[in-house]
Amino acid sequence: MVGAGSSSFGLAGGERWFVVNTLPFGETRAQGNLENQRFRTFMPKRLKTVRHARRMTTVEAPFFPRYLFIVLDLDRDSWRKVNSSFGVARLVMRGDMPQPVPEGVVEALIASADQGGVLDLVATLQVGGPVRMLAGPFADQLAILEQLDESGRVRVLLDILGRQVRMTTDASHVMATDRHGGNRRGANAR
Repeated sequence: MVGAGSSSFGLAGGERWFVVNTLPFGETRAQGNLENQRFRTFMPKRLKTVRHARRMTTVEAPFFPRYLFIVLDLDRDSWRKVNSSFGVARLVMRGDMPQPVPEGVVEALIASADQGGVLDLVATLQVGGPVRMLAGPFADQLAILEQLDESGRVRVLLDILGRQVRMTTDASHVMATDRHGGNRRGANAR
């Protein structure tokens, strides 16, 4: 597992981050089996409040249910064995080859996570600063953070067809970025 404070997420030579689609509720099992095969993985998590028998508890849950990230060098690694690992449904592919994650995306997530992989995207947000939308119909769009409230909601300004449009969403659906769309904290990790 790759921790946020670890410098071990730096990629060498032909290594790139790829996405593994897991079986339902199989993220942890898949990650353990892949790490037993000496693959480096990263599964971003979030804190989730669960109600059971009238009790509220906070648990760690995958930030991207049914997905985790893996480091592969397609020329060096036997990447086809990833698909036959317990807990794995398949590698995300483009044609007959695994599809790499755009550079900087996983590094930005790692930089925003603690040692256990729990993301704290809100801590890096600054009013007036640029953010990247992570979810919803405007996912991957750049916006300006206009307001952040105590309830964990944010208001952003999106540039749509030359007009600034206000939108309110959950703070976990945005990530701080630089003016060009790169990660602010881990920009040198590319």
